[in-house]
Amino acid sequence: MIESTSSLNYTQKNNTLCHLVCKEIKFMIDYLQLLLLGAISGFTIFLGLPLPVMKNLSVKTKGFLNAFAIGILVFLIIDIFSHAWESTEGAASDAFAGKILAGDAIIDLVAMFGGIAIGLFGLVLYERETMIKRVPQILSLENIKKGDDHLHQLFHEISAYRLAIMIAVGIGFHNFSEGLAIGQSYAAGEMGLAMLLIVGFAAHNATEGFGIASPIAGLSKKPTIRFLILLGLVGGGPTFIGTLLGSLWFSSVTYILFLSIAGGALIYVSMLMYSTGRKQTSNSILMTGIFAGLCVGFATDLIVSLGGA
Repeated sequence: MIESTSSLNYTQKNNTLCHLVCKEIKFMIDYLQLLLLGAISGFTIFLGLPLPVMKNLSVKTKGFLNAFAIGILVFLIIDIFSHAWESTEGAASDAFAGKILAGDAIIDLVAMFGGIAIGLFGLVLYERETMIKRVPQILSLENIKKGDDHLHQLFHEISAYRLAIMIAVGIGFHNFSEGLAIGQSYAAGEMGLAMLLIVGFAAHNATEGFGIASPIAGLSKKPTIRFLILLGLVGGGPTFIGTLLGSLWFSSVTYILFLSIAGGALIYVSMLMYSTGRKQTSNSILMTGIFAGLCVGFATDLIVSLGGA
């Protein structure tokens, strides 16, 4: 009887150990799957990056593509600030009702408006450093003679490349916050929601790649593969980083800060693109492209919402 009881206890311990090991293995597989899918979600941005290698684009086509990208960026600005302000306003309401400390709400407000300032003025400083101090004075528009088409074209291409980088940086901040949302869903045990977010953000990122590539589409000097990979990593890589960090640790302040930085940066670059678009094409084509970009942005967001994310 004693032997039988001992054998039973031994079997139970083995079963418990096997169950724990299997559970741990499943957890690791789910976690690795999450990180892999988070990376894929970010790197679908590469789907929209081949645009610059398209040849023989007419002036009207380039103008429309630029406007279409502006429409996508305007949608992203609306989407970004709606999420950032929802969290900030919620904290302020909770503080007013006495549910949380007033200091917590103030920190969220500082993160919101401080992030916008960082996004806007950070790119102002970046553009000043790269376009004024580092570009030779001979290439400045003031010194370009009307008949010197070569210098004018060279300055235009340098500006286009800088603008593409700025758009990638702004979208990178946005995608970092999206990655945080994916990782936090997983940390909360909502794997299904995390998967839906991954699918939705993957669709969004494909259109964002188009927005990044738009300024350098149709240039006489085609961008190198290395440069396109750099744009993809800057714009899409933060999704994976955010997924990793969000699955381990989450802060509403960080979430709000990165969203607002992205919003401020995208306001800046969209205004630059609009200024360029006014010179490239007619106002009717410009507005048509912006409308089309907005429709695509809201349509992809609607798909995510209908999916339950």
